[in-house]
Amino acid sequence: MKTAAFINKKENLILYGPVGTGKTHLATAIGVEACSRAKKVKFYRTAALVNQLLETKRTGELKKFLKQLKNLDLLICDEWGYIPFEKEGSQLLFQVISECYEKKSLIITTNLEFSKWNSIFYDEKLTSALIDRVIHHSHLLMFTGSSYRLRHSTINC
Repeated sequence: MKTAAFINKKENLILYGPVGTGKTHLATAIGVEACSRAKKVKFYRTAALVNQLLETKRTGELKKFLKQLKNLDLLICDEWGYIPFEKEGSQLLFQVISECYEKKSLIITTNLEFSKWNSIFYDEKLTSALIDRVIHHSHLLMFTGSSYRLRHSTINC
């Protein structure tokens, strides 16, 4: 991972575990390393990506935005599953993930196990197809432990 070699192989990373365990931190570090190796990288909170997809569709700029995403080497989707999506948002995100399949790498950070991804997309067929594409060329990194932020909070809980 230190060399971001998985990107050259068009493989994915799924960073799974509880909140505050370093998933976003690692995804960001890998993205920075990939940039230093001249890779084209974009980082999105997944909900913000879906909102941008919906907005660009509304304004007639979706094709242009999808072309920008198509030119990436690595797309990082952070906080996958924190906010469920409406049908149109789910379909647009599926379109992006499908376009990435075997063409570029993804990093997904999530605290939801695969069996609960249907709670994000509300469509079993779409969820199954999405999981199928994401996990085919993926490495699953499991994070454990308690939240770093809670352990280092100035508030005594």
